[in-house]
Amino acid sequence: MGVEMKGSGHEGGRLPLGQRAVGRAPLRHIGAIPRFDEKTWSLAVSGLVESPLSLSWQDFLGLPKVASVSDFHCVEGWSVLDQRWEGVSFKAIVEIAKPKREAKYVTFECDDGYTTSLPITDLLNGDVLLACKLEGRFLSPEHGGPLRLIVPKKYAYKSAMWVRKIRFTSERELGYWESRGYSDTADPWKEERYTR
Repeated sequence: MGVEMKGSGHEGGRLPLGQRAVGRAPLRHIGAIPRFDEKTWSLAVSGLVESPLSLSWQDFLGLPKVASVSDFHCVEGWSVLDQRWEGVSFKAIVEIAKPKREAKYVTFECDDGYTTSLPITDLLNGDVLLACKLEGRFLSPEHGGPLRLIVPKKYAYKSAMWVRKIRFTSERELGYWESRGYSDTADPWKEERYTR
């Protein structure tokens, strides 16, 4: 295991306005839970990059791992504090794929058809992971396993489950919830829940 990072809160208090702490995250997803077959699973990294990638599950597990403890804030108003995620730092993917200068955003596409996107600058924080473990155990399919994005400084709909494709783009692409009126910036500390 590599570095462990702590990114659990915000100056002035643990919970953003309008949030309440819960012991466990309720299960949330938009369709059927995808099945995971480690023999056929792959992660594609494409778009505006110098080195496109296609990683098998074993390839992914072979990348250097980090752990990060952070809080998880849902737009519905609940938060789970001090969750310990393990996986590959998104910065490591950037270093391997080498985005081109014109790449400003990243779109994540998931097994169930879900999408979301973020500016590259938001993904370079050390606590942003492609997580395969939670609290020391491999993620179950119900919690986004085998692989989910974790972006602690955003509402949880930016932490996409069942990630299969990562595409670097020059333009912002609105994702599933963002195209339905949810905030694209999704900062819980500014209560950016919906498009104004």
